[in-house]
Amino acid sequence: TGIRVDDETLNRTISNIAAENKVSLSQFRDILEGDGFSYEQFRENIRNEIIISRLRRRQVDNRISISSKEIDNALSNLEFQGKTETEYQLSHILISLPEAPTPDEEEQARLVAEKVLEDLKAGQDFTMMATTYSDGQKALDGGNLGWRKKNEIPTLFSTQIESMEKGDISDLIKSSSGFHIVKLADVRKSEKYMITQTNARHILIKLDELTTADDAWVKLDQLRTRIEGGDDFAELARSHSDDTVSAAEGGNLGWSSPGRLVPKFEEVMNQLKIGEISQPFETQFGWHLLQVLGHREHDDTESIRRTKASETIRRRKSEEAHQNWLRDLRDEAYVEYRLNEN
Repeated sequence: TGIRVDDETLNRTISNIAAENKVSLSQFRDILEGDGFSYEQFRENIRNEIIISRLRRRQVDNRISISSKEIDNALSNLEFQGKTETEYQLSHILISLPEAPTPDEEEQARLVAEKVLEDLKAGQDFTMMATTYSDGQKALDGGNLGWRKKNEIPTLFSTQIESMEKGDISDLIKSSSGFHIVKLADVRKSEKYMITQTNARHILIKLDELTTADDAWVKLDQLRTRIEGGDDFAELARSHSDDTVSAAEGGNLGWSSPGRLVPKFEEVMNQLKIGEISQPFETQFGWHLLQVLGHREHDDTESIRRTKASETIRRRKSEEAHQNWLRDLRDEAYVEYRLNEN
């Protein structure tokens, strides 16, 4: 594959797994070995999981595209489900089967799955068991599938989930890909998403061969003094700002949602009271003078819904492409085996 996982990456990943289980790395190792697992074998399993994850991302996920029309269609298909929908947070373990398994292979996989389920019912941590045993795409994330609406849950799982309560673990669920175990980690009602938007204006002085950082600071400090003395911010922005787009609007940047502006700019903006003017400060674009004009609560539900619809489509396409990719790998391996055999 050409993909390598160095020890530093491997150690960091295992440390994160230990942290998710709220234990130190040494404690995690003791727990594994106390349960009869080889720590070195566990390391190699995680290394292989990382390689498969990176390979899948390179060969599958990076090639997936989603159009606006697909998002529109997905949203229109959800319109009949009222404004508030139930969402389920799921975790998943897959003990996989090869394509066209023999009776012995199926029985062996069933025995492993039954042992995992037995340990889970006895109180073993789901995250650790998923990381150790699961062949699913989310094994490195402890099997966490995230939040999903009912229509986003595979039909294979939905029947059992409907009768489960928070914290419950399903019985074994068999499919052509293997034996599945699902945990219903949490349940919630989706609601409106309200965010605080900020309206601000600024004056930008860019640095160049003729303008140093000191020059920019002095110029902005002088403009700040003039504004506090009664000069109009908008007029000074039009005549002095190097941000030509906002300068035409008197420096006004319009209403900005959290995360839209560069971090340093947003950090300064969030510290200012309405009407207050900042001291000159620097970002990667140059030096700024900033004034906050107001705040408002904005219903961002539609944007969030589109983002979630996009994520759902991407997840479905990824799962389909992943299965096709695995099928192609098996076909190639079979052909290579037959050629070598001859």
